[in-house]
Amino acid sequence: MEVVYKAPAPAVVQPARLDPFLSQKLRFWSLVAMLLLVYVHAYNLHSRYLQPWTPVDEALSPGTFLQYFLANGLLRFRIPILFAISGYLFAHHDAGTPHRERVKRRLRTLLVPYLLWSLFGLAFTWALEQHPYTRQLVLSAALSVFGRDNPLVSGYSPKELLLRWLLLPVPFQLWFLRSLLVLNLAYPALRWVLDRRGAIVYFIIAALLWLTEFNVLFFDGSGLLFFALGVWLRRRNVEVLLQPHWFRLLPLALLWLGLVAVKTWMAFHFEHPPFIPMILLHRAAELLGVVVMWFGSNAVVRAAMRRSWFVWLTGFSFMIYVLHVPLVNYATEAVLGVWPQLQLLTFLLLPLAVVAVAVLLGAALRRLAPGAYGLLTGGRGL
Repeated sequence: MEVVYKAPAPAVVQPARLDPFLSQKLRFWSLVAMLLLVYVHAYNLHSRYLQPWTPVDEALSPGTFLQYFLANGLLRFRIPILFAISGYLFAHHDAGTPHRERVKRRLRTLLVPYLLWSLFGLAFTWALEQHPYTRQLVLSAALSVFGRDNPLVSGYSPKELLLRWLLLPVPFQLWFLRSLLVLNLAYPALRWVLDRRGAIVYFIIAALLWLTEFNVLFFDGSGLLFFALGVWLRRRNVEVLLQPHWFRLLPLALLWLGLVAVKTWMAFHFEHPPFIPMILLHRAAELLGVVVMWFGSNAVVRAAMRRSWFVWLTGFSFMIYVLHVPLVNYATEAVLGVWPQLQLLTFLLLPLAVVAVAVLLGAALRRLAPGAYGLLTGGRGL
């Protein structure tokens, strides 16, 4: 008798409230991931543009090793975990509201802040370019996508300004909002695939795209893989709070640290680090980071979320996200221009100052102009 495989039907997702501790954990990681993001973008060695295989021009020292170890190794799990959280929450709120209505809401919460903060980044950079000292900061930060021959916003053509505003923002971290919006738009098709036997094929393809650093305009491998993983976990009602039986915190944490240390050593040792070993180490470290930090952080989450000041800070996660670039880049050039020997201290302390500025500005704006604050944040933190 022939046995026909039939994929298990996904659980019906009800618009029920999240488990209270899961809700706390999601808020915790939404804030912590933004704090870590500032540190990644505060990296001040050369070359500044970090890819999995980026080498280091500076000599190896405890300070330079630590910077690369953190910024291009240990902290890189933050994007996968944010995509997974976003997918999980989007699937959790699937029932009860037509997709068209959800898309309209996402245009307000994702597209509008994207356009406004991209415009602010252009205007802020243009203003800095009007004075010789701050113009030099802009030139030193080298955030222009048009190369050294066209480094200033004030020199862009109307077409280049439009391109920078809509597709290649000066606050380059906004790519995450754009990618998330596209994934939200594609959610019905994604849900259809993930609810069927073809889900395994989708995950294989998405994993290959993630592994090869796939990133074309509105699509990137990290989003295609980890957003879908979050959706799949929620639609299958997979328990995401309890540690799996195979999880062992200490061995996995040591393996994670070891892989990042090897990758960091290779970045200093080779003038041109080998592409395949570097990207495999990078991706393995990302996965281990997600697993270790998600399943190994319960005690830290409980302790942090019992502090009223920390809970208050979680309301400004989005402000930290949208404000820190290009501010941290220009501030880094200003500090190192005066104290070039303080690279490590600048890396360790400047992000805290940038976070403080973002939180204080956010708190003042929320208090004095809550309508404007809601528009700029898509209603987050109100």
